[in-house]
Amino acid sequence: MIDLVCIVADKNIEATLSSLLSRSQALGIRPITWEIHVHPGKDPGCFHHASELLRGFRTTANHALVILDHDWESNPEETAEELERQLEDKFQLEEMAGWSVPVVIDPELEIWIFSDSPHVALALGWVNQSLGLREALEGQDLWDRNSLKPADPKAALEWALREVRRPRSSSIYRDLASRVSTKRCQDRSFLRLRSQLQDWFPLDPPRQLE
Repeated sequence: MIDLVCIVADKNIEATLSSLLSRSQALGIRPITWEIHVHPGKDPGCFHHASELLRGFRTTANHALVILDHDWESNPEETAEELERQLEDKFQLEEMAGWSVPVVIDPELEIWIFSDSPHVALALGWVNQSLGLREALEGQDLWDRNSLKPADPKAALEWALREVRRPRSSSIYRDLASRVSTKRCQDRSFLRLRSQLQDWFPLDPPRQLE
């Protein structure tokens, strides 16, 4: 049995999650074994059909996560929390409640990894520029000086990569997730993920009575 199976919406989430799960101490969990599978239907596929894929893992994985973005066309719910509740209802019908938990990122994955950490600038290749990354983004109205994160972190990331002529790739997300402090991210969905992992895989699990 593996500890965890994950169904995710794209390769960027896969790369980010893989890096995060390898940093067990940073997440406050014990080391675990896992598998990550990218749903070919992306975000809609995760929402409508993840439970179908998960059926085959009921006997091979102790727990399951489904992770997708909130920002996709034809999304039936206005908030990430409402989308999670719909998925929880689906899991309940499939008798997967508790075993499988949904995490919906609002609006998209970049909200987890974008911060004013110097590691972000390095991972994006923002070096030897006349302005720091945050200052440059503020100048483009992509980051409010009074906000912890850009309002649209995906647009901010894509602009920065265009400026340094670097293509967007999963390796950037993997690098960011391996470097940036998990304590910096206070996004609701990330905290939900970390809390659930800590519940399932505590650092010091209680010993069973003999």
